[in-house]
Amino acid sequence: MKIAIIGFGNMGQTYANSFMSSGFVGASDILVLNKMTVDEKYSFGIDAVNFFTEPNPKIFESDILILAVKPQDFKQLASEIKTFLNPEHVVLSVMAGISIEAMQKELGVAKIVRSMPNIPTQIGEGMTVFCASNAVDRKELFIVQNLVNTTGKSIYIDREEMLNAATAVSGSGPAYVFYFMQAMIESAVKLGFSASEAEFLVSQTFSGSVQLQNRSKLSNEAWIQRVASKGGTTEAALSIFNQLKLQEIVINGVDSANNRAIELGA
Repeated sequence: MKIAIIGFGNMGQTYANSFMSSGFVGASDILVLNKMTVDEKYSFGIDAVNFFTEPNPKIFESDILILAVKPQDFKQLASEIKTFLNPEHVVLSVMAGISIEAMQKELGVAKIVRSMPNIPTQIGEGMTVFCASNAVDRKELFIVQNLVNTTGKSIYIDREEMLNAATAVSGSGPAYVFYFMQAMIESAVKLGFSASEAEFLVSQTFSGSVQLQNRSKLSNEAWIQRVASKGGTTEAALSIFNQLKLQEIVINGVDSANNRAIELGA
């Protein structure tokens, strides 16, 4: 199986590194098309002869094409590569806002998989939500999912419109986590900790809490109750969160992100 990565920015490099590190694809079976020459230190062991700055028939001998370019560059790219494509090509897109139908129209191929990865894919801890056109068969979908899972975990969905919700929840989600972490760090500094101490305290608290939740069958509500004893410190903090309707604020924020994703994809 040969794979072509078109666009070698952060996401393209993440896939290349993950495929190579997992041993899922060999160095000679990954081809890269990028507008600029790629520095050797970012080659991840891929053969130098497999890097191209212009479309070349050899690239399209690949079974799976990964489109990792910016959405605004898609139409130009499509016009440049359309003549190289054939009905058997499976296209995996990580471009936000470009629908399956739009890709089928511009590329002239039917087998499209559209995905929404998030930034922790860079360290193999990502969350990817993906869907596919009806032309993609089960075997092809299984192969794509195995490729995606080298960067973390994934969920397949039937309804393409749910990718907007995935963008709002898991795509943008890391920023929400960092936002809350930063607020806690600033609170710790205000209470007297140094910046480095505060960052360490908060980072380990988040890491430990997520691992604890992942390794148990208890709900988040149950864990909150275990930490928040009656009349204690945690209850005092949660009381303020509830008074300020923090949960409602978070829900409204994610809803706003979803609406924006819908607007951008229109």
